[in-house]
Amino acid sequence: MKEVSELKRKVLDLLREDARYTPELLATMLGVTAEEVKKAIAELEEDHIIVKYATAINESKLDDEKVTSLIEVQITPERGRGFDAIAERVYLFPQVKSVYLMSGAYDLLVEVEGRNLKEVASFVSDKLSTLESVLSTKTHFILKKYKQDGVIFEDHEEDHRLMISP
Repeated sequence: MKEVSELKRKVLDLLREDARYTPELLATMLGVTAEEVKKAIAELEEDHIIVKYATAINESKLDDEKVTSLIEVQITPERGRGFDAIAERVYLFPQVKSVYLMSGAYDLLVEVEGRNLKEVASFVSDKLSTLESVLSTKTHFILKKYKQDGVIFEDHEEDHRLMISP
């Protein structure tokens, strides 16, 4: 693993907060030159530390009827490759958004997105559970997202009532 400088760590922290920050703004915030920030970002991208710039979207505000599920998967690791081989087979499915190796009662946590419940159920029964190394699956459907990646999706109504004190 490559050592990451303090400047690069600060740039990463700020880009996690908002990927739209320009190098000039980051430079001002960090007290360095824009050229130093541009160089740091280029190196982070080259080293595959920054792999994507993403937008957090509140899907509930759209007309899309997407269904997201989290699937607990118990697997038998493959000799010589452990969990990596089966994880790779799982994450290559286009429906799969994320795959995590977990500690505890199950081995992989798989995030799957589909157009409806039937599509996700079909993926689990026809593709995921039929993989040779998969011992069991447990599917949880996400009903509502309150917060993701540090972003709160709920609209907060302020309480405009007057405070009454005795």
